[in-house]
Amino acid sequence: MRKTRQEILATLPSFGWLGVFVLLPTLLVLAIAFRSTDPAGGIGPEWTLSQFVIFGSRSILVLLWRTLWISALTTLLCVVLALPVAWCIARTRKEWRPRLLLLVIVPFWTNFLIRVFAWNQILHSEGMLAGLFRTLGLLGRNDSLLFNPGAVVVVSVYTFMPFAILPLYAAAEKFDFGLLDAARDLGASAFRAFWSVFLPGIRKGITTAVAIVFVPMLGSYVVPDLVGGTDGQMIGNKIAQRNFADRNLPSASAMSAILTLAVLTPLLLRRRETREKP
Repeated sequence: MRKTRQEILATLPSFGWLGVFVLLPTLLVLAIAFRSTDPAGGIGPEWTLSQFVIFGSRSILVLLWRTLWISALTTLLCVVLALPVAWCIARTRKEWRPRLLLLVIVPFWTNFLIRVFAWNQILHSEGMLAGLFRTLGLLGRNDSLLFNPGAVVVVSVYTFMPFAILPLYAAAEKFDFGLLDAARDLGASAFRAFWSVFLPGIRKGITTAVAIVFVPMLGSYVVPDLVGGTDGQMIGNKIAQRNFADRNLPSASAMSAILTLAVLTPLLLRRRETREKP
């Protein structure tokens, strides 16, 4: 009992913080989603389900689909590109690993908006990159690298890449690379050893990297707003529009609630499967 009491006291500050700043705001958003819209802007007095009718709209369904495939593609590219980086850092001598990790973390020292604006200039239709692509015949005279889903994916991969590298490196550092040599001695090719031995050995790191990238990507709105244009908008941009421009807080809360459930459902199912396994 004394040990249990000590554990409860030790975790109480963390649970209190999560309860006040995560759970309570989430419950407030869910409650507002069932309220009517005040014609003057804000929250109406009636309780209603009318806010969820918007999900029958074709434009919202298109926006949801775009959000899902952009988030999934960004997550896939981040994990695929981060795997060799994590591999190389984990195989490097120990005295070099902190320096290489520092290079991964350095972009965080620059303001996020400044980095996105920098990409806006890099991909600008009058920029050097666009000019190079036009010279090589890879880009039409009237085409642009900006304001499309491709620009959102590129900038999002750059933004979230460190979030994928760090958990993959943490898992790779604990991996016994002698198992790869054993697999090669038993006749496996380098790719087969990587696929059948290394990837299963860092499965938890991969799962963590996918969750860390995919979940915030679903609610991303700064990158689509600055480099996506009309064709690159995601559900986060629509939530921001309903909240700030339209002052339709119940509608914004309804979309946020559906997005929250879309994020939590697979996580809860995964947790349930893990607990049911012997």
